[in-house]
Order: sequence, then structure tokens, then C-alpha cells
Amino acid sequence: MTAGPGPLTPLSPDTVSVPATASKGNANARRAAAASFIGSTLEYYDFFIYGSASALIFNKIFFPGIDPSLGMVLSMATIGIGYVVRPLAAGVIGHFGDRIGRRQMLVLTLVLMGVATFLIGCLPPVSVIGAAAPILLVLLRALQGASAAGESVGAVTMTMEHAPTHRRAFYASWVNTGAVAGIMLASLAFLAVSLLPQDDLLAWGWRLPFLASILVVVVGLYIRLRLPESEVFEAAKESAAGQELPIKVVLRDHWATILKVILFGL
Repeated sequence: MTAGPGPLTPLSPDTVSVPATASKGNANARRAAAASFIGSTLEYYDFFIYGSASALIFNKIFFPGIDPSLGMVLSMATIGIGYVVRPLAAGVIGHFGDRIGRRQMLVLTLVLMGVATFLIGCLPPVSVIGAAAPILLVLLRALQGASAAGESVGAVTMTMEHAPTHRRAFYASWVNTGAVAGIMLASLAFLAVSLLPQDDLLAWGWRLPFLASILVVVVGLYIRLRLPESEVFEAAKESAAGQELPIKVVLRDHWATILKVILFGL
């Protein structure tokens, strides 16, 4: 459930010499790790509540009136939409992350994920808007996948660029720690709403975990907007002017590796 690799390539602090005070560098490294933790928490929280809702709720809300088994298959199939859009989204978000800045793209992915998840919680059922309900569900799931494509790899990249050389692994590990936190939060959220009577759960209770994601977005934005671009990125950005697009280089020179990864994942 993590985002696939994109062209947000980490820029090693060993390869770029930039002056920085230790205290300022450590403060930014902590902020980068905190922002990565929050972003990863939101990503996995959203993915897991969507998976739970697909298995328990969506077949009744968005695919009623058909064979229950087929409704369940269609409901679960919407999960895969988020993965289909990831490769393209990773290339686009990664490209602009390299050109414009890590922070801007990570703010975009955070807002995109939070808004998409919040809107899923606001979707009317088929009984209200007809076939538009499952169509909108699929579109919002695609937005979730697009945001996830840039979030994980971009968060690791930015965290590593801010981190001191001897503590890069520690600070970058907070991305995976956020994933565990997101899974726990999602499980607790659906455990809480599952205690509601069945009618209340189907009417409005399932929406609460989706609507609550906006709180994580607010916290994440507060931290992420206070974080500057790393000095490593700024120096490398200037030296990289005029270079080929990373995605072009990857597809041209490393297509065999990409093919191996795809085949191993089947």
C-alpha cells in the first residue's frame, strides 16, 4: 500500500557540500521527520479505512440491487483503482518535485489525500444520486492513489535530505512508523463505528472515519508548511539545470529493471 517508485530521487548530502549550523539542521530534520510521519499516517489511515469500508459497507451503499456476491466483487475492485493510477501520478508528481520543490508537492499530496477521503465520507448513496455515486467513488479513489504515489517516496526523500549524514536512516524510518500508526488508527476508527446499530452504521456511522481524516490534514499542513526546502535540494537544483527528465532517463536506460520489478510483483 505504499507508493511505487517515482522520479523523486534522493539527493545524497555526501554529494553536495553546503554550509549549515548544526542546531538549525537538527530542527529541520525533526520537522521533516514529523511531517513525514503525519503524511504516512494519513496515507495508511485512508487506505485502511477504505479497505474496511469496501469489505463491509460499500457493496450495500454504492452497489445495491444486484447479486450480493457481484456487489462485493465490484466494491473490492474499487480498491485497485488507487494502484492503477500510481505509476503515471508518480512520474508527474516526481517531476514537479524535482523541478519546483519537495515541499510544494508534499503539501499537494497531503491536501489531495485528505480532501478525497473527506469527500468519500460525504458521498450520497445510489438511492439519492443513482449511478453517479459509484462513479464518483472510483474518481475519488483514483485521487487517493495519485496522492499516495507522491507522498511516501517524496517524504523519505525530503527527510533524508534534511537529516544529518549519520542519522539519515533514523529520521527516514519515521515514514514507516507513520504507516503503522495509520493502520492502528484506521482499525480503531472502524472498530468504534462498528459498535453502532446496523442501520445507523449504514446510514451515517461509516462516514465518520472518512470525515475525521481532515483533522490529520490540518496537523500535517501546520508542520509541513513551516518546513523549508533542504539546502541539499536547493544546491542540487541549481546544478541540475538543463538535465534530462528523470522519468525519461529511467524509461530509456533502466527499462529492463522496471520490467523485472513488474514481473516480480505479479
